[in-house]
Amino acid sequence: MAEVALHGISKRFGREIAVHDVTMTIPDGAFVVLLGPTGAGKTTTLRLISGLERPDKGEILIDGRPVVDETPAQRNVAMVFQQYSLYPHMTVRENLAFPLRSPILKTPEEVIARKVSEVAEVLRISHKLDNRATALSGGEMQRVSIGRALVRDPAVHLMDEPLSSLDAKLRAELRIELKRIQADLGATLLYVTHDQIEAMTMATHVGVLDHGRLAQFGSPREIYENPVSLYAAGRLGLPRINALPARLFPGAHSGAATIGLRPEHIAQGQGRPAKVMRVEHLGDQTRLHLRLDGHDIVTLTDARSGIEPGDSVAIEPRNPLFFAANGARIA
Repeated sequence: MAEVALHGISKRFGREIAVHDVTMTIPDGAFVVLLGPTGAGKTTTLRLISGLERPDKGEILIDGRPVVDETPAQRNVAMVFQQYSLYPHMTVRENLAFPLRSPILKTPEEVIARKVSEVAEVLRISHKLDNRATALSGGEMQRVSIGRALVRDPAVHLMDEPLSSLDAKLRAELRIELKRIQADLGATLLYVTHDQIEAMTMATHVGVLDHGRLAQFGSPREIYENPVSLYAAGRLGLPRINALPARLFPGAHSGAATIGLRPEHIAQGQGRPAKVMRVEHLGDQTRLHLRLDGHDIVTLTDARSGIEPGDSVAIEPRNPLFFAANGARIA
């Protein structure tokens, strides 16, 4: 495994700036998630590291070695795409072995057999090795796709939204599996997604991208609790942070235009009265959808709460975050 370092990386496609002056270090053995909406520059960053794109400026180092002038093969990285990219006429065993039979690697057959067996066991698909790819479920096909990357034992694993085409149940299962696999192997893994649940549950580090710029880099907990901007605060947390005019509650920070309240950071029982518009019972918790002076607010209450739509609930901020008019955090 290897550390990956980006220093001032920029990439433009015509007039469009895809990545702008990104500096970031992916520690050896870390599970780093690049998070942001479509067009944030996540996939371009991945392609720059893999060698599929060349930066207009900046430096990329893998294990301390400059790699901008190297081919993807020379960089020893493995990439997993959203599409499974399996050979339908091959068995699972043949699909897993295919990367190792590259003329560049020249892997002996006995080593191929051992590595395929090991990876299949890690992915829990040993019983499917002799099945054709077309006979697999969506989750199994994505496991094989991930296995084709793992079997090479690359310096860095790059994954571009590999779970986004799966249904919710499979995504939840494979999130757990992928984190387990990464931890067991000690692999350096860079993972692209727009799904904040994937970022919160799998990542050791999250890089929040905003129109090609790195808005914040840190642990999921750090970004959730101490965001540097309203944009970064809005990328993590479900339900999303409530962004409200600072004047809505007394005691706003001087110079603040917006007060940011996580749903769990709204105290009930005293403060300003808000009308309950909708109640969501989720089993372990209940979400209240409130309206205060024309502003929608989502907060949490006890799962056994008897609050009903139309009720009035007094609320006040607890541990609020304040942001300036430009979205920057006010400490």
